[in-house]
Amino acid sequence: MTGSEVPHSFRLAYVPGVTPTKWIRIWNERLPDVPLALVPVSPTEAFGVLRERAADAGFVRLPVDRDDLSAIPLYTETTVVVIPKDHLVAAVEEVSTADLAGEIVLHPLDDTLDWERLPGQPAIERPATTADAIELVAAGVGVLVVPQSLARLHHRKDLTYRPVTDAPESRVALSWPQEETTDLVEQFIGIVRGRTVNSTRGRPAAAAQPKATAKAKAKAKAKRPEAGGGAPRKAAPGKAAGRSPKGGKGGKPRRRS
Repeated sequence: MTGSEVPHSFRLAYVPGVTPTKWIRIWNERLPDVPLALVPVSPTEAFGVLRERAADAGFVRLPVDRDDLSAIPLYTETTVVVIPKDHLVAAVEEVSTADLAGEIVLHPLDDTLDWERLPGQPAIERPATTADAIELVAAGVGVLVVPQSLARLHHRKDLTYRPVTDAPESRVALSWPQEETTDLVEQFIGIVRGRTVNSTRGRPAAAAQPKATAKAKAKAKAKRPEAGGGAPRKAAPGKAAGRSPKGGKGGKPRRRS
């Protein structure tokens, strides 16, 4: 294989909590000759990685600066509060932010939720990361409100979580540099959006004519001339097929002796 034949790779960044396994599997089925490399990034560095072209596209959390990045919103996550299993909140199915008024609510520096006002009581210091905040919850220091995927990512046997009905929600999107919408990016967009392998989106449409319906085919066949040259001729008036005008057999009359 020459250098020009070496396939390009596709670099996919993703923030914590996003699980791109399904899309990677489809990519490997459709483009087995183009390796897909995963680039794990933190929420704070995700957009810099895309702008610096260190990844071709990435799963990020909204909002996205649309001046130089394109984005397709994919889904919205449920927001939950992470608590010890023996916490009073664990006895109910869901809570509101008002139910957390008496709690110390940890607010890590990498928080992905857009709070107007954080519920509960603030901690003395903000944890550096969500992972650090989880450790503090396990130690009984406070509780943590995060997207459900992050609660699952940092799952511990001694912790559980419950939905918070009126908390801000986190939205996940696929993003890429506007000036770098390459063929491979288009391919990945198609996979994420559920396009089939035969979809012509992003590729020149085939010059195929639409198939005729069964009714149109039958109509065309009825108008078609019979094989052997044109429609059958009608017999002249008074003449029967294969007989002479006087009713005798066809052919020349026999001469009398």
